[in-house]
Amino acid sequence: MQLNELASRKGDAVDYQKLVFDYVRHPDQDASTPVRRPVVVVGAGPVGLSLAIDLAQRHVPVVLLDNDNTLSTGSRAICFAKRTLEIFDRLGCGDRMVDKGVSWNVGRVFFKNEQIYSFDLLPEAGHSRPAFVNLQQYYVEGFLAERAAELPLIDLRWKNKVAGVVQHADHVTLTVETPDGPYLLEADYVAACDGGRSSVRQLLGQESKGRQFKDRFLIADVKMKMDRPAERWFWFDPEFHPNQSVLLHMQPDNVWRIDFQLGWDADPEEEKKPEKIIPRVKALLGEDAQFDLEWASVYTFSCLRMSQFRHGRVLFAGDSAHGVSPFGARGANSGVQDAENLAWKLAAILNRQASDALLDSYGLEREYAADENILNSTRATDFITPKSEISRLFRDAVLELAKSHAFARTLVNSGRLSVPATLRTSSLNTPDAEAFNGRMVPGAVASDAPLVRADGSVGWLLERAGGEDFTALVFGMDVKSDRAARAVAEAAAAAHVPVKTVVVPLDDAHALAAQRYDAEVGTVYLLRPDQHVCARWRQPDAAGIRAALDRALAWA
Repeated sequence: MQLNELASRKGDAVDYQKLVFDYVRHPDQDASTPVRRPVVVVGAGPVGLSLAIDLAQRHVPVVLLDNDNTLSTGSRAICFAKRTLEIFDRLGCGDRMVDKGVSWNVGRVFFKNEQIYSFDLLPEAGHSRPAFVNLQQYYVEGFLAERAAELPLIDLRWKNKVAGVVQHADHVTLTVETPDGPYLLEADYVAACDGGRSSVRQLLGQESKGRQFKDRFLIADVKMKMDRPAERWFWFDPEFHPNQSVLLHMQPDNVWRIDFQLGWDADPEEEKKPEKIIPRVKALLGEDAQFDLEWASVYTFSCLRMSQFRHGRVLFAGDSAHGVSPFGARGANSGVQDAENLAWKLAAILNRQASDALLDSYGLEREYAADENILNSTRATDFITPKSEISRLFRDAVLELAKSHAFARTLVNSGRLSVPATLRTSSLNTPDAEAFNGRMVPGAVASDAPLVRADGSVGWLLERAGGEDFTALVFGMDVKSDRAARAVAEAAAAAHVPVKTVVVPLDDAHALAAQRYDAEVGTVYLLRPDQHVCARWRQPDAAGIRAALDRALAWA
């Protein structure tokens, strides 16, 4: 199958796990001298596809290389967070993800067979997307691949394996192996999104370091009809699987994902056999339960990262740069957020809008985010899988107390679920000169809120803000806000970068936006193209906005 054939079948029932894409010889392979491309992305998983789509939407031609010619099988990554869904909205496939996925906000935690508490990840109204959707990774890759097929600036080459990387002062030379033999390809920049066993990382002599956890978990994808709500259920030491933990998630197509902790001594090959899995599932569901086993895998995991995500003109994103435990759904979500951070910066540099130091900020910001994710994942894993009797006694005491004491529930850790990092220390931020309340500090991801469209219908703030350019949110509609809007326009003209202005009235229809941004008449928030706040003012002037733009583009 060709990628454009997949796009033509969009909307039909497609079994993404069985797709096989054709290797096609490319004219670059017959060139007398290596062809130079602006960006080569290595790896067509969720991170590489997201990055390629983002760059193409910013009018940057992309070559996307993948050493395979299929999409993923089995559930693998399934929990996609609100922020990732907002990114998918901007990439043109958010609706498909949400429509197919199972939306959920509520999680329940059990100790033995008793529920000790529940939580709601999105207790307030006024968000366009749920806290999470559960969606098998092959659907995510399939929807992204279909979107990529619609963009002529994406050149996706299957069965193209990177076998050599040589860095030069102004470009990178790749040796690419294909069924027709190797060829050379040059790139201004290379983005390595080729997973935890990254060949690009190995070819550069780099490695990820951290902590490996000596435990094994079984994933069982079970197809059945079951009358349970779309919630996350987590058991510590249940009677049906004593001394271990179990996690249950609903997925689309009546498929349920069950993670069973097995212990380090479990034999992975034995545990994947149906005769071992089926009794475990029946112990959870009941002896008379009717189900089909769709897919199974046994995994171990580590929390680790590369020391630096930027190496000259080669940049690492997703699992090639960092790895975390699956508890908290921080792997794929943080990888897609890596891609969003990198895309606008590469586009700005290639368009000569920013200095090369902007790519240094990619490394520093996403290394900071990776450290935050690793810290949360490590703490969750230590709580879920205590490695000493004292640790287990502490955990079980916390779980007992959590039944009736709110303070103990803050100590229960079944996986602190993925939220985007607030990049407080970024060099691209302009520090506040005036007092603000709330969470929309420089470095935070802009919060969504209802926004009335010109035709009177209700839309969303992030929808209006978009993400191809900088955006100025100007609050209020009077003389002060008009003056602020003129200052934005004057600063953008002087900085030679596009800045989109979105006016947010201060009325009842926009009360949530005003509350979330602690807005007064004339308040302005400057958002980067990845929708992170980089500056805010009560009464801005053109010089201050121009300075903030220069700083956000690493000119300052």
